[in-house]
Amino acid sequence: MKKLCMLLGITVLSVGTFIGGSAFVYAEDSETAETLTEQTQIEKALALINTFATGDTEMAAELLAEDYIQHNLAYGTGRDAFVGSVEYLASAETKTTVENIRAFEDGDKVFLQTVYNFAGAGEQVAFDIFRFDEEGKIAEHWDNLADAQAANPSGHTQIDGTMEKTVSGTEETREVVAGFVGDVLRGENPDQLTAYFDGDTYIQHNTAIADGLSGLGAALEAMAEQGIQMIYDETYMVLADGNYSLAVSEGSFGGVHTSFYDLFRVENGKIAEHWDVMETIAEKETWQNQNGKF
Repeated sequence: MKKLCMLLGITVLSVGTFIGGSAFVYAEDSETAETLTEQTQIEKALALINTFATGDTEMAAELLAEDYIQHNLAYGTGRDAFVGSVEYLASAETKTTVENIRAFEDGDKVFLQTVYNFAGAGEQVAFDIFRFDEEGKIAEHWDNLADAQAANPSGHTQIDGTMEKTVSGTEETREVVAGFVGDVLRGENPDQLTAYFDGDTYIQHNTAIADGLSGLGAALEAMAEQGIQMIYDETYMVLADGNYSLAVSEGSFGGVHTSFYDLFRVENGKIAEHWDVMETIAEKETWQNQNGKF
C-alpha cells in the first residue's frame, strides 16, 4: 500500500437498513412501459431515485431488472428489495426528499450527484452509479454517501460550483483523471502532482480543504501532524462524460476500510475542480447483501 498525498472528507456509514424481504406482484402498465422505453438512461436513473420521494413502487419495478444487483451494503439485492425500500420510505411519517445536482452518462452507466434526506434523517450528499442492461433496464447500482457539512475554508460546499458540461473530450478527460488517480492518489508517481494542475488554480469542494495546491499542502501538513494516513489501494472505475470524470477507489483512512468517490472537472487538460464522498465500508457481518461494495 502507498501513502496518499491528498486529504479527503469525513467518513460515514451507509444510510438505513432494508426492512422487508417479501415478494411483490407487479401490474404492468403499458402506457408507463411505453413512456419508459422512450426515456434516456439519465432520465430513467433520475426517475428511479425519485421513487424514494414519490413512493411509486410500480415505477421502480418497471425501471429495474428482476435480477438487479445492489452494492449498497445496507440494502438487500434484487428488484424486490429495492421496491421494498421504496415502500418502506413511503410509509415514514417524514417524507424523503431527493435533489439531483449533476447527471452524467458513460456507455451503459449513468452517474449522479444527489442530495438525499431519507425520512427526515438529515441531508446526505451521494454519488450513485447505475448500469443498464441490453433491454434498457437498470441492472446494477453502486453508491457512496456522506452527511452534508458546512462550507469548506474557501466557502465552497459539497455540491456547488461549475454546472456546465462539454459535449466532447470524454476520453481525454478520462485519461487525465486516470493518470492523476494512479500517479498521485495511489502514489505510483507522486512527483507528477503539479503536472496535473494549472499552477495554484484549483477549486476544491472537499469539506476540509481550501482551494489550490496551497490549500492542499496546508491540509496535508495538518493531516501529518495528526498522524493520519490516507491510502488508495485499488481503483475500480473511471467514468467520464465530457469534461467530468468520476473515479471509484478502495483504500483506508486512518486505518479504517474506506470507499472513495472522486469527481473531477478537467479544463485544458488540467484538473480544475474536485468534489468527493468517502464512506466507511461496513463490517461484513452487517451486510444486507453479499455483492461487495465494488
